[in-house]
This record gives sequence, structure tokens and C-alpha cells, in this order.
Amino acid sequence: MSQFTFKMPDLGEGTVDAEIVAWHTKPGDVVAEDQVIVEVMTDKAAVEVPAPVSGRVVSVTGAPGDKVAVGSPLIVFELSEASAVAAAAVAAPVVGAAAPAPPRAVSPPPPAVARTAPPAARPDARPAATKGRVMASPANRRLASEAGIDLTTVAGSGPGGRILRADLQGAAPQAAAADTANAVDTTEIKVIGLRRLIAERMSEAKRTIPHFAYVEEVDVTELESLREHLNHSRPKDSGALSYLPLVVMALTRVLESFPQCNVLYDAARGVLVRHRAMHVGIATQTPDGLKVPVVRNAQSRGLWEMAAEIRRLAERARSNKATREELLGSTITVTSLGKLGGIASTPIINAPEVAIIGLNKAVERPVVVNGAVVVRRIMNLSSSFDHRFVDGYDAAAMIQALKERLEHPATIFIPTVKSS
Repeated sequence: MSQFTFKMPDLGEGTVDAEIVAWHTKPGDVVAEDQVIVEVMTDKAAVEVPAPVSGRVVSVTGAPGDKVAVGSPLIVFELSEASAVAAAAVAAPVVGAAAPAPPRAVSPPPPAVARTAPPAARPDARPAATKGRVMASPANRRLASEAGIDLTTVAGSGPGGRILRADLQGAAPQAAAADTANAVDTTEIKVIGLRRLIAERMSEAKRTIPHFAYVEEVDVTELESLREHLNHSRPKDSGALSYLPLVVMALTRVLESFPQCNVLYDAARGVLVRHRAMHVGIATQTPDGLKVPVVRNAQSRGLWEMAAEIRRLAERARSNKATREELLGSTITVTSLGKLGGIASTPIINAPEVAIIGLNKAVERPVVVNGAVVVRRIMNLSSSFDHRFVDGYDAAAMIQALKERLEHPATIFIPTVKSS
């Protein structure tokens, strides 16, 4: 028997590390070559890593939420003589990877102060409580605050009476008991994988991009009539046509006149990269969180082709089968909450894009048309633009042009006529 250490592979596109999302094996398990052993998350996508060899798992590095550097030990296998031959080909150094690091032991996080049982010590053996100014680090002050411990009642065992973490662990047993009693009412969920990546990207986008929000109502009565007519003319098993492909088609026509909105901002180089092709991201809610599969070259697709591609990508995203290529490269994003769309929303830009268009719920309500009150089907468009690169006038003009196309749906199928 021999051992083989499999290192975190280079997952491409400048990846330097990957976050452990879920292990699909554990020490003692016997796995076969190509069996998925772990799911990891890079800054781009989730990746399932297969076993490079067959063998028994001796140890693994990292728990869900931990990051492991490319080239660092990931999992150790015990091999048979036959498997050892196959392992020799895998053992070559990772091209462009960081120098291998020793396996990092994963220790459980320190227990919350309020949930730690008091040490087995005699009450009379503890130092006297702190008098005067309390000396404690900011971290220990925070822990005390979360545990409901009054630091003036805690005896510090550090230099000069400084309160250490061990002092907090032995303090306020009543607070600990109360917290333990309440613990059954709470559940702690570690933020890892796609949810962590979404949180980081949303925070970064909101922190760095000055969002300009613009909401406009659109009379989609004629669009709804066209949609129903087209649905009735198609076989039932071909899938119902929603507003989404119609809006995406209209958007591609409008972007011909507003190319400054079909742009990616390269912050590292300080360059706006304007795209001629329109790769439209479709924000899709999945059990794992929000994903944005991409309809590539949307400007060249017909209506039914567009609808079929949106359905295909959404299903692959929801079933976690979407490839990296299907989730990368959008130049502008459309998002829709469907029947949950509400009256208006303020969508967050999918950086490095500079614009996002949101569809809200379409409802029938009374409006005034030519001096008469009539019932029309109304839907709001909620959009956000990067105000650094898209002026408010241009943003409003683009949405008005989109509104015009949607209210006169025949124009959706007519390319923009460019003046000579």
C-alpha cells in the first residue's frame, strides 16, 4: 500500500484558491476514479472535483467554508499497487500553481462565550472583580456584550487585571444558562459557497457603483394580446411564451441606439469595453441562490429561439448543470420576479455591467386614455444604471425607447433604422 496526496487543481482564469462547499466523501471511504469527491466554489462558478484515482480516503483538508490554495494538499488516498501507477501521472506539479503548503488542520470554531460551561473551580479561588477602568480587548468586549456579561463584574487574570477570554468563559453562569435555554429557538447557518459569493458581489456592487434608478410604467395591453395569440397558435408542449423573451428582443433593438449601456467596466485598467454583440444575462432564482445564465448574441435570435434558449438556460441553472461558459460573459442583465414582481424594485447592477432592467408584475387597472377611464394592463420597468458612465438623460431615453417598443409590439420585430 502507498499513499497519494491530491492537491487543489488549477481551476483556470487566474484562480488562486477555492472554497470548500461540500465534501462528498470522508476519511475511511473507498472511492472510485472519477467519482465526485468535493464541490468547491471559485470567484466564477461552482466546480465538482472528481477523484483522480481509486483508493481509500485517509484524510481531507478543509471544512465547508474554508479556502484551500491551488497546489495545496486537498485529500490523501491510500492506494493499491494498481492504483499507484495511475497516481504517478496525476502527481506532476500543477502548472502555474502556488508552492504546495502543508495540510491545514481544521479546528472547530471557538464556542460562543455564553454557551461555555463554567470551569470546575472553587468560587473562592477566583480573583476579585474589576474595580475602576475595565481593561479588555475590543474582541473580548464584543463577546461580553453578545453574552450579556457586565465586564465590571468580571475578574481579570491578565497583566494588570486585563480581562482575557478565559475569564469571560467562567463568568456569568446565569447568562450562559439563559443563552443555552434560548439556543433551541435559533439555527446558525454558515454563509458559504454560492450564497457567500452572491453576498460578496452584491456588497461590492452596491459599495462601488453609484446606482441611478429609473422606474417607468408601460401599457402592455397590446403585448399581452400578442402573447396570448402566439401561445394559442403553438402546440401546448412547446412551452408558454412569457413576457421575458419579448422584452429581451425589444431591448436588443433599443441597445442599437444606446450602445453605451451594452458595456463592461474594466476597473483594473480604467477602461469601458463596449460590445457590439448583445449577451443578455437572465437573472434566475435557483435553490442555491441567484444565478445569471447568458443568452449569447441575443440580437441575432428569433422570438421562439429566444424563448427556448431562456427556458433551457433557466432549467440548467436551477438543476445546477449550467457550465461556466453559460454563466459568464453577459453585457447587460434582465431580471424578473414574475407574479411576485410587486409595483417597483431597485435591482442591483451585475458588475462589471453598467445597466440592469427589471420587470415588475403586470396588472389590470383603470387608466385615462384619450380623456376616458379604461382598464389597461400595466407593468412597471425598474432599471438601474451605473451613473459614472450612463447619464440620467440617456438612461431615461433608453427606457422610454424600450417602453415605445413594448407598447407597440410589432416594432419589436423591426430593426432600428440608423440615419445616414
